Amino acid sequence: MDAQGRGQAEDIDPADQWVLNPDTGDYELRLPSSAPQSPVPGPRRATPAPEREVPAPRRRRAKPEEPPPGRRDRRRPAKKKAKKKSRGKKILLWTGGTMAFVILAVGTAGYLYLQHLNDNIESLPDDGASTGGFQKDQAINILLIGTDKRTGSGNDGYGDKGSAGHADTTLLLHVSKDRSNATALSIPRDLIVDIPDCPTTQEDGSTKVIAGSSGVRFNQSLGQSGRTPSCTMRTVTELTEVKPDNFMVADFNAVKTLSSAVGGVEVCLAKDIDDPDSHLNLPAGKHTIEGEEALAFVRTRHSVGFGGDLSRIELQQQFLSSLMRKLKSNDTLTSPTKMVKLAEAATEALTVDSKLDSIGKLKDLGMELGKLDTKNLTFATVPVIDNPAEPKPVTVVLKEGPAQQVFDMVKNDISFTEVKKKEKEKKKKEDAAVAARLEGEKSEPSEVRVRVLNGGASAGSAGRELTYLQNEAGVTKSENAGNAPAELARTTLEYTPDQADQARALAEILGLSGAAMKPGKSVTNSQGLPTMTLTLGKDFKGAGVKLDATSAKAPEDLQKSTADKVECAK
Repeated sequence: MDAQGRGQAEDIDPADQWVLNPDTGDYELRLPSSAPQSPVPGPRRATPAPEREVPAPRRRRAKPEEPPPGRRDRRRPAKKKAKKKSRGKKILLWTGGTMAFVILAVGTAGYLYLQHLNDNIESLPDDGASTGGFQKDQAINILLIGTDKRTGSGNDGYGDKGSAGHADTTLLLHVSKDRSNATALSIPRDLIVDIPDCPTTQEDGSTKVIAGSSGVRFNQSLGQSGRTPSCTMRTVTELTEVKPDNFMVADFNAVKTLSSAVGGVEVCLAKDIDDPDSHLNLPAGKHTIEGEEALAFVRTRHSVGFGGDLSRIELQQQFLSSLMRKLKSNDTLTSPTKMVKLAEAATEALTVDSKLDSIGKLKDLGMELGKLDTKNLTFATVPVIDNPAEPKPVTVVLKEGPAQQVFDMVKNDISFTEVKKKEKEKKKKEDAAVAARLEGEKSEPSEVRVRVLNGGASAGSAGRELTYLQNEAGVTKSENAGNAPAELARTTLEYTPDQADQARALAEILGLSGAAMKPGKSVTNSQGLPTMTLTLGKDFKGAGVKLDATSAKAPEDLQKSTADKVECAK
């Protein structure tokens, strides 16, 4: 391109290089006339094109220098008329959802050379482990799996050699039904879980059932014994009671190629790090990293925090938050070259389930994710504790009460950033008389007398809840009264008017709504004193778990952060 051509190109706003084709309904990349036009690239893993020499999605006819006599050029006035709103509209169409890991890059590229990108996509069967795919009018749950599989050049020193790749990094991305908020829940690879039996489709089309395993690390849900991502899906459902809609799998190359495609990702370290295991060598402060350095950043663990996988999870969450912000930035959205690089990198680096095996489907998902705001996207980690069965713990187990609380919030579409707002909306809808049951003075926990019955919960629930009430909640005047005469769908607390202050105190501890509080009769406990009756229904999920999920709050010690903030790794 000569100097004059470059000058003309620099005067053109990048957003105006995308033009709606009325015949196809798609946006096309229209580069300046001085830029060479190339056909759609065919081979995979083509060398990225230089700036302003991006392959066009399809050829366009040469524009005549002047319109034919008697006819006016309809294209230019139409473009000018739409210019006022084109910036916001086009950015919405491109981004499709620059808010969730690599999905976003795929969604934004949905209007580029579709067939070429479709050829890049690899898919695997979901084997019936999913819901059948996300729905536009429902909450969305996507399982994002990062494997330690070695693929591509330069990865010989990483990962599990000769393996199909284990579930090294796993996030359950939940997007709320109203698209106002989302949660990316990290599941530690060293978490001890039960992996269920997994029907798996073989290459010849037959189905093989891979036997499950009890008390093993979560990362064995993929790769081990021939397990596929559908097995990881089933394990997540078993663990959380949340059934994923779709899965997406990425290996080491995804981190390298995507970070390079956006021109680097900004991260922050609170101290110098020189980790020979991950090959990360960076001084304290902020850095823009990409390629091999980005991979080293998300792999390091011995030099941060307590030196384990939980510390590495925090680094990975920081990296993903920064990647999302970069994807959402105008620097990325208004650069056709970066958009093409992202499209190539994302479609080549990902393996998706068979319900997401086309750019059109990925674009639809991306458009839903694009409605999110990063300030309402929370990164959190499943609450865990060191495995008490190991003398020197290297694995972790669930921290039962808080973990179930987190799972219930995801399952019931409760935001980790807007809980107070939803509580207020719920209270407005409650009947005034029912809501009033929660208002008034509350007794001290030590003054609360209650007997606990099992009315439909799992076996042993009354005993476990009693232990929680006595040892952790301070309700020492409580006792186990066995099984209720009938099963209940929901937990209830029966009390007399003079026990209202005790009932309100217990309701606060248990997370009961006013509707669960039943004014009625009192009974006597083993000491002959009047006592309330707590009957655990089928909605009971575990000792210490808030019973009314709609008023749930995140555990106070939950490891979490929002995607709009930069937090330096310590």
